[in-house]
Amino acid sequence: MQESIVIIGAGQAGAQVAQSLRQGGFAGAIHLLGEEPHPPYQRPPLSKKFLSGETDAEGLWLRPAAFYEAQNIGLRTGIQATAIDRTGKTVVLSSGEELAYGKLIIATGTRARSVPLPGAELAGVLSLRSIADVDHIRKALTAHSRLAVIGAGYIGLEVAAVARAMGKTVTVIEAQDRVLKRVVSPVISAFYEGLHREQGVDLRLNAGVAGIEGETAVTGVRLADGSFVDADLVLIAVGALPNTELAAEAGLDVDGGILVDASGRTSDPDIYACGDCTRFRSGRYGRDVRLESVQNAIDQAKAVAQAVLGQPVEYDPLPWFWSDQYHVKLQIAGLSEGYDQTITVGEPAEAKFYVAYLKDSRLIAVDSVNAPRSHMMARRTIGEAWREDLLPPA
Repeated sequence: MQESIVIIGAGQAGAQVAQSLRQGGFAGAIHLLGEEPHPPYQRPPLSKKFLSGETDAEGLWLRPAAFYEAQNIGLRTGIQATAIDRTGKTVVLSSGEELAYGKLIIATGTRARSVPLPGAELAGVLSLRSIADVDHIRKALTAHSRLAVIGAGYIGLEVAAVARAMGKTVTVIEAQDRVLKRVVSPVISAFYEGLHREQGVDLRLNAGVAGIEGETAVTGVRLADGSFVDADLVLIAVGALPNTELAAEAGLDVDGGILVDASGRTSDPDIYACGDCTRFRSGRYGRDVRLESVQNAIDQAKAVAQAVLGQPVEYDPLPWFWSDQYHVKLQIAGLSEGYDQTITVGEPAEAKFYVAYLKDSRLIAVDSVNAPRSHMMARRTIGEAWREDLLPPA
């Protein structure tokens, strides 16, 4: 009889591991544990189509609830793993129950990063990570007209775009001197700054936040220079933190993510991890990386399933991501950190172009704006020496 497998986290990675284990022939018990009261679902549409109302909660589900029953996957929602007993090989649940495991897989994902701002506890201060968060934001936007977004990363800008489409007054406050600075070149930043301003967003760059003001509910945001932004709602969108506490408390190696090898194995040979909560060595880029993407959640989960089933695996992905804002799709292939040259192909003024990032004359990443052919070709050619015909015209 095969030992049971417990999967902590019922997001994209956790669900994929369970599915891949069954597809790979694992016949033992699989316990898939999720804190939220929903079957596993897609998170990227939360700040886009789900927030805008284009899709409902069931439209986010990765599989119908009946799938897990048919595959004999013990999906349990609305329950939390509170401790891991590595000696006894059990997981303690919030219900007090203990689940025994032969192999344990941690897929706990991330949570929205909080900031210790005065007034952060006021009614009308929001974050975005779950279906419940977006339900709350949508209702709040229906009732109010002025939104301030702290943080000009992907989530902040995507929510700003949806709110403007709803006719709301939107101010985006960013401490850096350009939007998306951590992940894109100045050319891409300038394009998105122009796009949002054209759509009526009040974009404040180089702007520190002193605090959020109001009696019991938000009335606005006080900036570090003393100026005031009127707002009924404030979305804090300053990135995400990996949920590593459970792993750390169990004594697993953690450093900016749960540390795993190329098979997804942690410092305990019977415990694996996958998805946004992990950090691993990228041979392709020569450094440790933690990836927050659907691509990584799915592909690393598949690799972990292979490893658990005893198959050899060396996970070293080519990352890719995307962002939808207004009528524009940004598709990113590779990681641009450390680039020493950029090449822009096409016309930013026409909202159809791409930026190729080079390091030592080799292609390491491509940001494609409404240029899907260049994105698909980049996913096949990253790592090659740059030449003019390496990628198609924009």
